[in-house]
Amino acid sequence: MKPKNTYKAVVIGASAGGLDALSRLLGAIPFGFKLPIMVVQHLSPHSDNYLAQHLDNLSKYTVKEAEEKEAIKSHTVYIAPPNYHLMVEENFTLSLSVDEKVNYARPSLDVLFETAAFAYGKSLICIVLTGANNDGSKGALTIKKNGGLVIIQDPETAYVKTMPESVLSLLKPDYSISIEKMPEILMSLVK
Repeated sequence: MKPKNTYKAVVIGASAGGLDALSRLLGAIPFGFKLPIMVVQHLSPHSDNYLAQHLDNLSKYTVKEAEEKEAIKSHTVYIAPPNYHLMVEENFTLSLSVDEKVNYARPSLDVLFETAAFAYGKSLICIVLTGANNDGSKGALTIKKNGGLVIIQDPETAYVKTMPESVLSLLKPDYSISIEKMPEILMSLVK
């Protein structure tokens, strides 16, 4: 029998329709889920910190904008600040970058996913939600190649299905499900 994987972190990416998708997902994850969560939502470079404040009001966790060299802690959701790539360092701290846009986006899902894949390896859970481009698909593939687990929003339930479908074009995700089923799956993966 295959030993159960011990997951240590979750990365989530979203674009068009992401505010609603993230609100529904993060608002429904029970308090018993302790893994840190790092989120990239494509935003205008001039956005304020409304996303973090809004999600903090809905969630049972601390939701905050990620800060440079911040240690990753359980029970916390880290949001990529507008116009910064969010990266995970191998010492499990966060870093921010204003490097060139990736897939026309800064922050980019691929940047977060790839750096998290190298830091966490098989201990990482990746979730790709609604979105209108292919950002995140290469990063999800990197996570899968490093032994991590990939969940996509069922494209038929997404506000815009391009992003989850682009993941499907590169790999077979472990789960393709509606947002409503994700909290239960996440809880089952960490018990």
